[in-house]
Amino acid sequence: MVAPAIPNHASGPAFSVLVTDDDQGSREALAELLVEHGFRTVTAGSGEEAIEIVQVEVVHVVFFDMHMPRMTGLEALQQVRLLNALLPAILVTADATRDLIRQAFQAQVFSVIPKPVNKSIVLHTLTRALRQSYGGEPPAEPTRPETP
Repeated sequence: MVAPAIPNHASGPAFSVLVTDDDQGSREALAELLVEHGFRTVTAGSGEEAIEIVQVEVVHVVFFDMHMPRMTGLEALQQVRLLNALLPAILVTADATRDLIRQAFQAQVFSVIPKPVNKSIVLHTLTRALRQSYGGEPPAEPTRPETP
């Protein structure tokens, strides 16, 4: 399965993707895959760190690992939803049981991707989430008031 291309022109802004996983190797591998395909990535090693990042960074999609210490991916998503109710989220888990998938969709997760991740599935799922949420073009960065 080949993911349809998402426009990420050098002249315009790239989509920004937050990758949250307590496993550094998994986090870096997913971020590297996304960078290779033209995305800007931000990484977090915990749900708490992801929440902090969403408060200060422009993020278009977030990937959450389900099982992290202190806060699961779904718990972190609940907190992120308070900051940005419409931010698309993709849950990544080695434990893709029917019950977990049901919980994820009740939490309005865009999709659940089983670990180990398949590159094509990641790119295809991300492409679908972006097209559904933004129509394929990154939204303009919010303008921040200039300080005198």
